[in-house]
Amino acid sequence: MHENTQNSTISETTYRQIRADIIFGRLTPGEKLKLDRLKNLYGASVSTLREILNRLSSDGLVTAEGQRGFEVAPVSPQDLKEIAALRQLLECYAMELSFASGDMDWEGRVVAAHHKLQQMERRMISGDHSIAKEWKRYDWEFHQALISACGSKVLMDTHAAVFDKYLRYQMVSLTFRGQIAADEHRQMLDAALARDAVTAQMVLRKHVEAGVERGLLASAPEFQKKKAGSA
Repeated sequence: MHENTQNSTISETTYRQIRADIIFGRLTPGEKLKLDRLKNLYGASVSTLREILNRLSSDGLVTAEGQRGFEVAPVSPQDLKEIAALRQLLECYAMELSFASGDMDWEGRVVAAHHKLQQMERRMISGDHSIAKEWKRYDWEFHQALISACGSKVLMDTHAAVFDKYLRYQMVSLTFRGQIAADEHRQMLDAALARDAVTAQMVLRKHVEAGVERGLLASAPEFQKKKAGSA
């Protein structure tokens, strides 16, 4: 029993490490995931790694190619647009539920999450891009806090999975829209505290659409490289 629990813990930890490495770009789109190399990198057995890669394939972050093995899922403009549209749909709906049900504890979570994000945004605006990972972590936490009172674990989990895919595109293009994005986050905070879901949804749509537009421009060479590589 103890050995099974230990193996399960190792598998879950390794899964989270590889997933994070894909989302944050340390494992790049289209990169071949050779089991021997991954074994050395993550210290997990080949059987455990194969299980993890199949799980990540179900998540849409890894592509399984039969006898050819596994590779990091490629990126494309169409995929980014579809992910962004799904994020908007889920997050807008969750906002409406959350704003209607949120209590004082929820308001505290939202304010605290925005404060942390704001500190990272100020550093990014000043030119310190060494904190890109921390910036995106607090960005994720703020958006999660906004919808955390929606009352549906399924909705939260589904949104988190979609947000991770959206985040991967942001890390591929390393885009930051500066003060404009920071102002949009502030507007969403104000709307949350005023329980104004309509305004928050409007700002969110503008926020995501502008992020997609900038991401498409910044990622154009990456998209072209993947296209050429698959030709």
